[in-house]
Amino acid sequence: MRLRRAASPALAVLLVLASAACGGNDDVDQAGADTAPSSTTSTSVSSGTVAEPVSALTGLPDPGGAAAQRPSLAVKIDNAPKARPQAGLDQADVVFEEVVEGGVTRFIAVFHSKIPDTVGPTRSVRPMDPNIVSALGGLVSYSGGIPEFIALMRKAPVQDLNFDNLPSAYRRDRSRTSPHNLFASPEALWAAAKDNTAPPPLFEYRGAGEPFGEADAPAVRIPYSQRAGASYDWDAASGTWRRSQDGGPHVAVSGNQIAPTNLVVQFVSDRTLRYVDQSGTAVTESIVIGEGDAWVLSGGRVTKGRWSKADAGSVTTYTDAGGNPVKVAPGSTWVHYAPIGTPVTTG
Repeated sequence: MRLRRAASPALAVLLVLASAACGGNDDVDQAGADTAPSSTTSTSVSSGTVAEPVSALTGLPDPGGAAAQRPSLAVKIDNAPKARPQAGLDQADVVFEEVVEGGVTRFIAVFHSKIPDTVGPTRSVRPMDPNIVSALGGLVSYSGGIPEFIALMRKAPVQDLNFDNLPSAYRRDRSRTSPHNLFASPEALWAAAKDNTAPPPLFEYRGAGEPFGEADAPAVRIPYSQRAGASYDWDAASGTWRRSQDGGPHVAVSGNQIAPTNLVVQFVSDRTLRYVDQSGTAVTESIVIGEGDAWVLSGGRVTKGRWSKADAGSVTTYTDAGGNPVKVAPGSTWVHYAPIGTPVTTG
């Protein structure tokens, strides 16, 4: 099934101008009417020309306004060694890396401007996930979870398309071991969308030549725990941060090394809950509502400031030491929820 494409917002602006000239559980092996797009895609008119619309989650050009006609798709993706290489991570607009039980990490990969053939492996929901995706709205994909956490996601202002709700959008890769082998089809998930409203921008973007940062940061090290960590090296030639973990490059199924344009290290408190996973390890929850310290990295430099999020439905804001909004470069952004006290280093 092909995704629906509505008329280009840029075309609409041209028509208006013309008119004016003549006189608008993972861990369990189980394998609409269009609405007006939000303000995520903008056009401007200057000297008789129409600026190309941009994608809400990257700030990059959105040819024909295609992304503005679909919701975001947030997919919970495994990061266990047996889950690698993952599919689609290198095509996500925004990725949130969170620490789960045992000190390991998982991802919430958000797709909007690009449509990968497949994404995964998908895994289960965690208690902080509804608080992360509520600001986006749109679609959410995952596979199972503790019933109380699933109930939280179903109360969130998103369309829950987990495996149980739409099994036809998922498939098992029998060359991998369960539960690290469940993959989803983004096109099948988008085809089930009941609301085509685009997501709000999550970041502010700086213009060409606009300065950034208070210090150089050629590399970043994020040692989440004894069991998980991530590192990045700035590559000036590509304008990206090349990601490594477990001593080697982090490579997707495509063969491409994960290399986002921007990084955010958001220091958060966490708490241990009364729930345990199948291994008997206590489940932890990162507290992503409130405020705290944050490091924003872009262009090989770092700005140290603060993050703030009023409630689940609010977009997280990032400000520098003077309280001014931090602007990132147009492109993909990875947000890392690092427990307070994580010895993150740059350089």
